[in-house]
Amino acid sequence: MTDAARGKAGGRLMAQVKKRGGRGDRSPLGTWFWDIDRMLLLLTLFLIAIGLIAVAAASPATAARYSGDKHKIAPLYYFWRQLMWVGVSLPVLIGVSMLPVTQARRLAVWGGGVFLALLALTPLIGVEKNGAKRWLEFGISQVQPSEFLKPLFIVAVAWLLSLKAKDRDLPVVTMTGGLTGLVATILMLQPDFGQTVIFCTVWMALLMIAGTSTRIIVGLVAMVPAGLVAAYLFYGTARARIDAFLFPSVDGEGAADHFQVDAAHRTLTAGGWTGTGPGAGAAKFGLPEAHTDYIFSVIGEEFGLIACGVIALVFLAIVVRVFVKLLDEQDEFKLLAASGLAVQFGAQALVSMAVNTGLAPSKGMTLPFISYGGSSMIALSIGMGLLLAFTRRNPFLTRSPYVVRWSGE
Repeated sequence: MTDAARGKAGGRLMAQVKKRGGRGDRSPLGTWFWDIDRMLLLLTLFLIAIGLIAVAAASPATAARYSGDKHKIAPLYYFWRQLMWVGVSLPVLIGVSMLPVTQARRLAVWGGGVFLALLALTPLIGVEKNGAKRWLEFGISQVQPSEFLKPLFIVAVAWLLSLKAKDRDLPVVTMTGGLTGLVATILMLQPDFGQTVIFCTVWMALLMIAGTSTRIIVGLVAMVPAGLVAAYLFYGTARARIDAFLFPSVDGEGAADHFQVDAAHRTLTAGGWTGTGPGAGAAKFGLPEAHTDYIFSVIGEEFGLIACGVIALVFLAIVVRVFVKLLDEQDEFKLLAASGLAVQFGAQALVSMAVNTGLAPSKGMTLPFISYGGSSMIALSIGMGLLLAFTRRNPFLTRSPYVVRWSGE
């Protein structure tokens, strides 16, 4: 080979090396990286990192609570377990986010059917914890079907509602309402009032986004107070929690719930604006579920109310980011699916933080990507993966005046 030929070959090789990993990289991973909403992914990874720090802070309190004379739990036991779940969840998140829209929809519809069946079995053969059957046991691990069903259910309902654009005569409101009612009934048998509220809230939000007639929306909204009254009169779990929230001095079934909310509020404010420092919190040892339901309070005690405010803003930024990106979305299904997933993500975070601040009754709701839990972490990763798949950049769409894009796109 002549010197000139070697020079040309070397130049081509250097060009390929420079191109690989850049915008011209059309490998599956390169295509995914440049088409994905990197800001949305970055905010999610930030929450996961904050969650690991928070679980490490809450782990000693939970370990001390569940340790006995014959069974000692290491102080950082829950942190190491959460680190393992994160290691499992991140590949799931990335893998789901790489799916084409059609495959993502199929995954949600078929997977939703499987987890709906598992959810139906939970009140019958589920493992009971704290008076509720929400988990199914599979060997050495336990699975909470409702956590996995949430994102899959949302995408399936979005698909059904999107069919209205093809056939105006399809009774999609009745179909999705019946599906939502079935899920809500099973959840209330467990009982799980908090998840019931999330499922129903997302369904109503999807109906509004889908352009359902005002008459139907007004009728459903008018039914909410009637539903709450009915739940209070005929559903003991809801009545106990509402009583404990509205009448904290009254003893009874809801007294424990009031104690938990009160302890969470004390822990949240114990560190002031800047917190006591990592590992220095003492009030967290009085929390019943410091690593899951009340982890936001642990963050408040050890890292301060300012840190809590930053976390709340990150959740808000994720939801706003999704809706801004959807302003130019032309596909009805992707619009509904991504909107529903964003509403579910934001509603769950809002409910969890409201419980920790004493603004809502105790509901047993985890804080997305921050609370400890394998089912929660993997299910949230599936949901965020689907959200990233549905908001991937489409180069064939007209550029939106609302979305700030990277220069050169």
